[in-house]
Amino acid sequence: MPDPAPASAVLQSIIGNATRYADRAALVQGGRRLSWRELDRQANRVANHLASLGVRHGDKVCVLSPNSIAFVETFLGILKIGGCVVPLPSMVTPDSLEMMINDSGARALFLADQYRDLVGPILENLGGLIEGGRIAYDFKASNWQDYDAALNAAADTAPKTHVSEQDLFNIIYSSGTTGVPKGITHDHGLRSFQVERLQGLGIDETAISLLSTPLYSNTTLVTLMPTLAAGGCCVLMARFDVLDYLDICQRERVTHTMLVPVQYQRIMAHPDFERFDLSAMKLKLSTSAPLRAGLKRDIAARFPGLMIEIYGLTEGGGSTVLSVTDFPDKLESVGTPGLSVDIRIIDEDGQECPQGVAGEIVGRSGAMMTGYHKRQELTDAIRWRDDKDQVFFRSGDIGYFDEDGFLFLSDRKKDMIISGGLNIYADDLERVLLDHPAIDDVAVIAVPSDRWGETPLGLVVLRQDAIDGTEEILAWANEKLGKSQRLKIATKTIPTSMAGTPMIAIDQNCSVVVGMVRLNVWPSVC
Repeated sequence: MPDPAPASAVLQSIIGNATRYADRAALVQGGRRLSWRELDRQANRVANHLASLGVRHGDKVCVLSPNSIAFVETFLGILKIGGCVVPLPSMVTPDSLEMMINDSGARALFLADQYRDLVGPILENLGGLIEGGRIAYDFKASNWQDYDAALNAAADTAPKTHVSEQDLFNIIYSSGTTGVPKGITHDHGLRSFQVERLQGLGIDETAISLLSTPLYSNTTLVTLMPTLAAGGCCVLMARFDVLDYLDICQRERVTHTMLVPVQYQRIMAHPDFERFDLSAMKLKLSTSAPLRAGLKRDIAARFPGLMIEIYGLTEGGGSTVLSVTDFPDKLESVGTPGLSVDIRIIDEDGQECPQGVAGEIVGRSGAMMTGYHKRQELTDAIRWRDDKDQVFFRSGDIGYFDEDGFLFLSDRKKDMIISGGLNIYADDLERVLLDHPAIDDVAVIAVPSDRWGETPLGLVVLRQDAIDGTEEILAWANEKLGKSQRLKIATKTIPTSMAGTPMIAIDQNCSVVVGMVRLNVWPSVC
């Protein structure tokens, strides 16, 4: 690593805040406010309860819940006994969820009521959960422990467990419908490195950070952990809504926030945006998908505070930072490499490209995953070594540096679509659709979407003897796809007589697609 991990781990900083800022608010959600002293005691109760069940240092514990105070209490409690948190995505199928839980080797599962339907069909297949390892946040059911009752019976004293920089902090799983999803493993050293870098942007003990993206996303953790480590206050939203977001910003005098591009787009386009007092905002962050130059310009002009775009991978490695307000002439770029970050551009043969020439982006820093969980072949595949044998991570993205050292993205090498800040893999959708007996061939591509940033467009070839029609095929496919992958019919279709004709096609958002339209079925994500 270019730099050693910080000497003080993020967890130790958070624990110390229970004394430093005991009576100040650490977490806020709706009308509830939890002080630093209360948060520390609740996290201790979680830790001690898990220990009483038999959860030990290094064990994995899953959480499936919307953003909540209980979720953060649980997260910290797991860390306090040296456990590894596995925050589960909710926009997946039960089958994918089962693979994630079993692949992680989870010993316990915390669950919110709204996701019981996801877990119900797979409960009997989760053989790794220990007795008492099913814990319910907000419902009562047989074979489930009540969260509040369990914590009330547990001690609130700090557990005696040593946590090192090399211990796993979390596993974040990619979504998918085929095969075992990839588990991205982060240790305490990586999180401590990220905290140090984000606090360098101004996140300190006065920060009031509004979190509206889900806690199973690295995007959210990149803001949550620096704020908690600094002794600031995190305001949680269980579900993003533009007016609620703006109202909370005004009411709580929010100073920091992390949003994905589609959220910025909806906020800036809302007709009531100007009536809210957002003057307390100091720093706004954006990541997970490219932020269009026009939107960056609008944010810089009308939304108070510094605006910074961060480009990087959940896996870590190379990352860049663009201060939108400081570099108005570089808005088409994603900025320059961050501190202690080394980014190179390589060609198909693994040779470095000269300045201005596009190639695959590879990078290294003090924030790099330990690997893909139980997937050594994939871990090896993401690595690239320079002539000094230094390890870089391949991004799968294509880009180039200009003469001023700013990185520009030109394409993605991986067949990935980013819709609403979520990664959707075209291959996943294609594999599901190809299983249908009426479909002979399919290609899924990304098209621009005003609502989601990008949306998949499926070009389908039906078999000559196909019986099922479009509605039947989509109903069949949507039963097998995750919530974020589900399909619908575009409002304009192409007559069968024009199949195979080169043409310009218009999807439901009036986005232009140039290519070979092969038949008249157009699935597109809702």
